[in-house]
Amino acid sequence: MYHGRTTGKGGSTPTQIYEQPPRILIVHIALPSWTDICSNLCEALQNFFSLACSLMGPSRMSLFSLYLVQNQHECILPFVQVKGNFAKLQACMSELRMLQREGCFRPQGTSLQLAVEDGLQQFKQYSRHVTTGTALSCTSLEITILTSQPGKEVVKQLEKGLKDIDLVRVRRLQVVEIAKGALDCMDTASPGEEPSSDESSVLGTDIDLQTIDNDIVSMESFFKAWLHNSGTDQEHIHLLLPSQSFSNISGGRDNPMCLKCDLQERLLSPSLLPGTADGSLRMDDPKGDFSTIYQMACQSWASRFKLRVIKALKSSGLCESVTYGLPFILRPTSCWQLDWDELETNQQHFHALCHSLLKREWLLLAKGEPKSQGHSLREPPSIFYVIVPSRSATLLVKAVATRELMLPSAFPLLPEDPPDDSLKLVEGVLDGLELEPTYNPLQICSRLYSHLSSSFAKPQGRLHASWEGRALRKHPSKAGQLQANRVRATVAPLPMTTAPGRAPKVPAARRASSEALFQFSKEEEEDEEEENPSGP
Repeated sequence: MYHGRTTGKGGSTPTQIYEQPPRILIVHIALPSWTDICSNLCEALQNFFSLACSLMGPSRMSLFSLYLVQNQHECILPFVQVKGNFAKLQACMSELRMLQREGCFRPQGTSLQLAVEDGLQQFKQYSRHVTTGTALSCTSLEITILTSQPGKEVVKQLEKGLKDIDLVRVRRLQVVEIAKGALDCMDTASPGEEPSSDESSVLGTDIDLQTIDNDIVSMESFFKAWLHNSGTDQEHIHLLLPSQSFSNISGGRDNPMCLKCDLQERLLSPSLLPGTADGSLRMDDPKGDFSTIYQMACQSWASRFKLRVIKALKSSGLCESVTYGLPFILRPTSCWQLDWDELETNQQHFHALCHSLLKREWLLLAKGEPKSQGHSLREPPSIFYVIVPSRSATLLVKAVATRELMLPSAFPLLPEDPPDDSLKLVEGVLDGLELEPTYNPLQICSRLYSHLSSSFAKPQGRLHASWEGRALRKHPSKAGQLQANRVRATVAPLPMTTAPGRAPKVPAARRASSEALFQFSKEEEEDEEEENPSGP
């Protein structure tokens, strides 16, 4: 069941719309498959967090915590805000890579259950400790368990171990099995594919079982789903079709047929990431070129954003040069506030529309109708969109230019018979090109991940060196300890209250590194006070 329902009144802020629930990732390590999975998982996580930490605008991820389950469970990253903490996240990836050299052990039967309970306890404690001004916007969390063990066995193990545990704060519990035999993803993967999934609901919350391949691209795609706006409290858009076209469905000619839809991004806006635009362009606007339809849909929860269809177009009658902005995907809503009959009917009508548009080879021209401006005398300009059908059960939405935006242009017609020598020369050049039947963006790399990671590395490296140098000056005898625990010392554990008789085992090295971190942090503050004494 869905435990993330909001009870507050009033419209949601844009930050609440973008922000996803707090997440706990539990990495379930077992021999001998960890050796094959480790490098792919670490690279996929680092690539993902380089994106998530770099995106401008409202934060798309709130809190994140990371657990390891080996012979026992261990929290290597307590809850942190994702934005602004790439150094800590990268340190955790380094620690995961070290496990491959340090050796791994077969987990105990109760380790996963204890990790889930420990994560819940940490979330409850974090919720109590945050100040009123920074209260969590989401009171439930999502827990994802990555494992190389058979997923169904892990699900049964969790059902047995958690049957007496209160999971009311768990919005979603997910088991992701990493397939042992990786497919050649670069040849077969499609950006529109979704991993196979199954569900078990023996507990008070669903356990979602998914399978992904053991390759970097598949893991990246799984983590990137965390950036989607997956809220189901409200439908995003009402697609209104003239009633006369659907007189047998609509109750009357004056009431348009309404399809309730959710809006989904197809890709990240390049202008929201540093280093992805021409050097002459500036990124002063934190929204970048984020398409207007998504902004309006996300900010119009009190009165739904409407797309009113005004006419149909032939598929061949649209020139791509008059479309602009990011494309978005329309799909039937999954809003939990609608009853099942309405959801099913809405989905059937949506699929019928997709089928009919494909059969007729039509597009739809729609006019955006944002929420009412009240008594304002200034009416905002209208924005128009084209709605394009596809073979999937979705519609593509693209903004289209109007008269006011068009610049004059006069293009001569293409000559029917170009000169033979030029034609033969160009034909020869084209014959030498490799021909692909489709464009797969997953096969094209722009080195964006390495660019984003390096942009974080330089300043963080200087800060870390300064901290370590000061620590060594104060405690030269601990130089060896700091060198051995360089990665772990950057991750400070949240003080935990444990269940009676179930105290978590913390390795001595981690205790020492954590104590050193707190001690040095305190002394840093004392040094700053000595250097900058406050006047009376």
